[in-house]
Amino acid sequence: MEKKKIIFVSHCMINTASKVMKYDMDFNTPEEALRKQFLIKAIENNVHLIQLPCPEFTLYGANRWGHTKDQFDNPFFRDHCKNILVPIVQQMREYYGQKDKFEVTGIIGINGSPSCGVAYTCKGHWGGGFSGHNDIVAVLQTIRSDEDKGVLFEVLEEMLIEANIKTKIIGLNPQNPHEIFELVGV
Repeated sequence: MEKKKIIFVSHCMINTASKVMKYDMDFNTPEEALRKQFLIKAIENNVHLIQLPCPEFTLYGANRWGHTKDQFDNPFFRDHCKNILVPIVQQMREYYGQKDKFEVTGIIGINGSPSCGVAYTCKGHWGGGFSGHNDIVAVLQTIRSDEDKGVLFEVLEEMLIEANIKTKIIGLNPQNPHEIFELVGV
């Protein structure tokens, strides 16, 4: 019997409707093209995808503002991440325990995300009411991309260490697309 390949993916790899809503959303970005190519290759190669929960959506819903890691890096958000990841880590433990049937090839995050970033994440100290800022453009210009993980992926890594699960964790990266296709086996 051939082993079934499994990849755990960030929620918005499968459901982009969960992302922060942008009124000028561009579906022709290199990231979007790579996401679609990955999904097609996964289906063509009979790879099973398990969707991670989106902590931002499950906490704030569809009408949320964009946030930074600095805003999410608190005990309340971390606990929320841990709570929604418990059943995911349980599933991973079961698949890893059935090595003759399953091969978990890795986990894919979304670089730039304050939750699911792997190689880099969105950072910046901003918050409070918009009415308290005289120059909102100047505030937004303080937002930056830093080499760091998003909060959900930090919590997930801690839980994987605790569960003694070792797997490859990579971020969706249009500059290095071969990484995600290696997980598929192509």
